[in-house]
Amino acid sequence: MEQIAERAGVSRATVWAVEKGAPSAAMGIYVQILFVLGLDTDMLQVAADDELGRKLQDAELLTKKRAPKRK
Repeated sequence: MEQIAERAGVSRATVWAVEKGAPSAAMGIYVQILFVLGLDTDMLQVAADDELGRKLQDAELLTKKRAPKRK
């Protein structure tokens, strides 16, 4: 963990947070750590074309209006 942190230029606590999936860790930190581990090409899968997602987007599904907030 110490080597990964050193090579990625982050603290061990940040690497630990990334391992735990902490939402407070910046996306760039995830990419840096993946690069250090040689897994950076897997990031391309995140932006891969999602056929089902495209179909849902194109369907323009109607959503109900939200009720006004209570005071």
